[in-house]
Amino acid sequence: MKIDDFEKKIERSKEILEKLMDPSITLENSMKLYKEGVKELKEASKMLEKAKLEFEELSKEESA
Repeated sequence: MKIDDFEKKIERSKEILEKLMDPSITLENSMKLYKEGVKELKEASKMLEKAKLEFEELSKEESA
C-alpha cells in the first residue's frame, strides 16, 4: 500500500464533503460528488484492510 495514495483518497473525500456542505449545490452535482466520495472511501478502506492483513501476517512470522 502506498501511503500517498491512501492519504490522497482521504483528502479527496474531505474535499468532496466540503463541497456537499455548500447549500447552493445542485441535486445532480451532489449525487455525483456523493458517489465519488463513497468510491474514494471504499478504496481507502480496502487499502487499510490490506495493510492490516499484511501487518498481521508479518507479526505472525516474527512470532514463529
